[in-house]
Amino acid sequence: MKTVLITGANKGIGYAIAQNLGLKGWHVLVGARNQARAEAAVNKLQKIGVAQVDFVLIDLSDPTTISAAIQTINKDFMALDLLINNAGIPGGHGLSWEEELNDLKATMQVNFFGTFQLTQGLLPLLEGNHGRIVNITIPTGANPYWNPFAYKSTKAAQNVMMQAMAIDFEKENKQLETFSIHPGPTTTDLNGNMTAEGFHTPEDVAEKITAILLDEQSHQGAFLEIYGELK
Repeated sequence: MKTVLITGANKGIGYAIAQNLGLKGWHVLVGARNQARAEAAVNKLQKIGVAQVDFVLIDLSDPTTISAAIQTINKDFMALDLLINNAGIPGGHGLSWEEELNDLKATMQVNFFGTFQLTQGLLPLLEGNHGRIVNITIPTGANPYWNPFAYKSTKAAQNVMMQAMAIDFEKENKQLETFSIHPGPTTTDLNGNMTAEGFHTPEDVAEKITAILLDEQSHQGAFLEIYGELK
């Protein structure tokens, strides 16, 4: 049985991916920072027929909980062969030069530093299982119609992490693969559940993401787009 850890899997795109993979026979680990919400997501998944599902407490803003989650996974879920870095926070939405430094640091901690710490800590286990790391991310080029400074800055760092790891995995002949997926405009809590022309549902993008995860092709170092940016 394949095993996947999805961060931020108690809602939105993460939950929809968990549902898709779980119903296809995967053992799903719901990564979430709130135990009550994680348990609610697990119960919901079980009720719709996901046979193997557990939760792992992970607060990407807190390095201590990340270390604890890594220890738990290495001890209790040694079959892990897919990590989906999905969790993230939006940061501020004002003008770039007005961004509060503390807000920028907090966004960077969750979207990059915490994500890197979790990925780094699980690499030995993933390598032993010939595993994959998949980042749910965005393009970070200039776009005057969508310009959230903190969020794009932190996702740019995450994208560089993926690119650098893909190169190093190849150079060092690691039995690991990493790539990124951009869902495109999706109605989630991250954007206040915005609905507008060109936006898609978490269920729609999750179905397409799942198809990529199961296509049995190598996507090492790739940046794959489900739907493009709105411009």
